[in-house]
Amino acid sequence: MQRVVVDPEVPREVADLFRRNGPLLYRLRTGRPPRDKDDPRVPRALVGIFGGTVALAGGGMFVIGAPGPETVVALTMLIFVYLFILGVIYLARKPSPADSIERILYAHARHWQGRFLILEDFDHDARHLLGRVQRAIDYVLRSRVNAMGMLDSVRNSVMLPAEEWEIARLLTKLSALRAKHRHLARGGRSPEVAAAMAPLERALAASEAAVLARVEALERYAGHVAAAERALLSQGQIEALRAHLPEYEQLVAEAGAARFSGPEIGHLSDDADMLRRALRESVRSAHEAFRHLDG
Repeated sequence: MQRVVVDPEVPREVADLFRRNGPLLYRLRTGRPPRDKDDPRVPRALVGIFGGTVALAGGGMFVIGAPGPETVVALTMLIFVYLFILGVIYLARKPSPADSIERILYAHARHWQGRFLILEDFDHDARHLLGRVQRAIDYVLRSRVNAMGMLDSVRNSVMLPAEEWEIARLLTKLSALRAKHRHLARGGRSPEVAAAMAPLERALAASEAAVLARVEALERYAGHVAAAERALLSQGQIEALRAHLPEYEQLVAEAGAARFSGPEIGHLSDDADMLRRALRESVRSAHEAFRHLDG
């Protein structure tokens, strides 16, 4: 599943927040913004009603008779009841954690406007390409050969997210232009309009091909990394077999089957050497693909 794409310049904790809350980002963009954190949690209407009640009650007491000690005590109790009720309402209306996340997300979204892209920014074809980009990048960054430093893991961690952002930014522009192009072409086209739109269609097709080439370059890089992963795994398995080789040789000797202990078991060393060479070649190919991608 595709994720929100964030400009690498956005702080990591903010970027992670965006990626975890893609649907909420869309709702904030298209719906009403959340209540501001400085808004009172007790509705002003309720404050006015209770305040008016206290004022009327107190005024009535003074109108009915001179304010004696009982009147003062009664009015004081009413005020305390009023404050107690407001306190209960205040506590009942404290924002939930979801409300807090929503307000934080809204503040960051306003501050970093234009520096993140949600799935609704892409049309169907663009989403498909974005998925290919993200799968290729995720595979490289999570690979063992990358974690072991056999690739340029530092440059991968910097360059690949930047490539994801750049491709995603181009895909959103393509999505918007394709939508406008379809709208302009709606209802049929006269020969004159078709002739005028032909250069625009060629420019659009050329741009789509250029973006697709960048996506395929990423996938080729991930393919070389996959080959290195397979070679690394196979090499580990062969080395594990070689570690048990003395046990097999001893068993063959004790069983009187020494004639089988030569070429058959000896192939393990040849296989291990071949896999080491394959691993070196896969890593070298991955480096070359990376240089082409970076170029």
